[in-house]
Amino acid sequence: MSKLKIIVGSTRPTRMADRVAPWVTAAARAHSGFEVEVLDLMEWDLPLFAEHFGTLGDPADPTYSQPLVKRWNRTIADGDAFLIITPEYNHSVPAALKNAIDTVWASNAFRNKPVAFVGYSAGIGGGIRSIEHLVQIAVEAEAVPLRSAVIVPFVNDAFGDDGLPTNPITTAGLSLLLEDLAWWSTALERARAAGELPPARARLRPLLAAAAGKAS
Repeated sequence: MSKLKIIVGSTRPTRMADRVAPWVTAAARAHSGFEVEVLDLMEWDLPLFAEHFGTLGDPADPTYSQPLVKRWNRTIADGDAFLIITPEYNHSVPAALKNAIDTVWASNAFRNKPVAFVGYSAGIGGGIRSIEHLVQIAVEAEAVPLRSAVIVPFVNDAFGDDGLPTNPITTAGLSLLLEDLAWWSTALERARAAGELPPARARLRPLLAAAAGKAS
């Protein structure tokens, strides 16, 4: 069973994530393909990203700048798939969420794993611009962002008293997202078990050195 990490990307005390996340989490836990853990960034007081090679310590067992940073990297590395719940701030990604992703810089813990997104906003956009930026960020982290996403516009009025969406397309969208996420998670777990290429930036250096040697 795939280990699914649900990352709640807002840390505001008045956040609407507290309406969105319980619904998403319940649906994920009801799905037979996942072992679910919620990573609420409000509970992870990660420092502003300042890691560099000097803070890592032993590359085989990095210490990082703080124990919390090390725990965050290990928690992400333990995941097989990720579902990020995000609002939209000024047409983009919440700073705390971007910081949390950047903090996984050295461990490559998102690499070759699927990432899906649930976006929401108080307006008509439903967090789509935040999701578009997160797709770009996920590609750079060498994760595998999925096409299927859930968009929740007008989030203040999107849920009934039972905590469920009032628009059936929202519920259907989450079902599709979880199906795709489970399929990709299984496929990529098999691919990783069969052997992974080193990160591209690690493979580039010897290629450049070889090219320089031939030139000389």
